[in-house]
Amino acid sequence: MLMNMKDILAVAKEHKFAIPAFNVSSWAMFIGIMDLVEETDSPVILEIHPDELSYTGPDFVAGIRERALKSPVPVCIHLDHCSDFGKIIFAIQNGFTSVMFDGAHLPFEENIAGAKKVVEAAHPCNVSVEAELGTIGTTNPDEMEGGAAKIIYTDPDDAAKFVEASGVDTLAVAIGTCHGLYPAGMKPELKLDILKAIEAKVDVPLVLHGGSNNPDKEIGESVTLGICKINISSDIKVAYFEKMREVLQNKGLREPMEICPACIEAMKVVAKHKLDLFQTTGKAPLYR
Repeated sequence: MLMNMKDILAVAKEHKFAIPAFNVSSWAMFIGIMDLVEETDSPVILEIHPDELSYTGPDFVAGIRERALKSPVPVCIHLDHCSDFGKIIFAIQNGFTSVMFDGAHLPFEENIAGAKKVVEAAHPCNVSVEAELGTIGTTNPDEMEGGAAKIIYTDPDDAAKFVEASGVDTLAVAIGTCHGLYPAGMKPELKLDILKAIEAKVDVPLVLHGGSNNPDKEIGESVTLGICKINISSDIKVAYFEKMREVLQNKGLREPMEICPACIEAMKVVAKHKLDLFQTTGKAPLYR
């Protein structure tokens, strides 16, 4: 069941749950996530960053589309963090059902203009658009998704103006998260009061970036306060590759079918926890 972001999140917003957006950059990770969401009857957003797309190529997206069209659960294919209009158009032409225009680093009016331009190109193709207002922090300056050294929290009044002027379908808000995994000594803290104020002024579903490695209690509460999509990348990749390092201690292994299954299962444990935490598990029947 292939859907765009607007339609898949409308149900989540109405029923007060969130959908994880898992970054998948390999066929093994993709298969593992799809097997899990079908086993648990859960909707999912499969997210690919432009750098990941350059690595996998557009044929990877074609494979995802084929599986999604046959799947009994709702699947959205989303282009993560992209400020390059040409790459966004390339993604639309190659089967993405949702794209993100990342203009958070731009002045307010330029961010609106960029998002509106993408909306005007995407909506006629039934492709939804996400934008970001404020800045997500970073735990590593080399992090693929980027992020700012200093978090600029989303202003609720600006959020309302931005959504109305740009026409975006969903908005990523800055309430204190960072991309990547938090190092020892760094304590993440979400500003849930800001989230409440934004939710009161904005009608579109809200998105939380940097959803890996945050305390479950805060993340769970953010879902009850209006977050409908949470990006998960680092957590599942750490689980996958830590297990791979363990498996490869057996130096006689060389076949992917000997190495990857254990890695996929380790990743699925983490992903299942996120589905449960976000109250996504078992929600696919709401779309039928």
